[in-house]
Amino acid sequence: MLRIIFDTNVYVSAFTSPNSKAEDAYLLAVRGKVELYTSVSILTELAKKLREKFQWDDSRVQTALKHISKVATVIKPNVKVTLLQDETDNRILECAKASHADLIVTGDRHLLTLKEFDGTGITRIAEYLYIFEDKNRSKI
Repeated sequence: MLRIIFDTNVYVSAFTSPNSKAEDAYLLAVRGKVELYTSVSILTELAKKLREKFQWDDSRVQTALKHISKVATVIKPNVKVTLLQDETDNRILECAKASHADLIVTGDRHLLTLKEFDGTGITRIAEYLYIFEDKNRSKI
């Protein structure tokens, strides 16, 4: 089963844009089709974005975080990555390394430019959905 890390922007899109590709990607994890991993740092950044950018109240933010925590395995990476200038991008890489993820799914150009990190592929949502569908089509 694919081990996946979602960047914060994927969660934001999944929770703020119903019927989006990001929601489709998240629902694969909800349905147990992939193993989703996240970290305390990623969830903290998500909470900050939902509050500041989307004016979500604390109750709504907590509901989203609890849902993610039930769907994903929440880890606290013990590795430190300082590859990129943006610290939040480095937290994504740390989570990927600590969880031995197959893919990071993101819309962030700094992460996408890497294409791969320590054996973990880095891709956009649409490509992830295509990879997932193709992988499962070949099992039929």
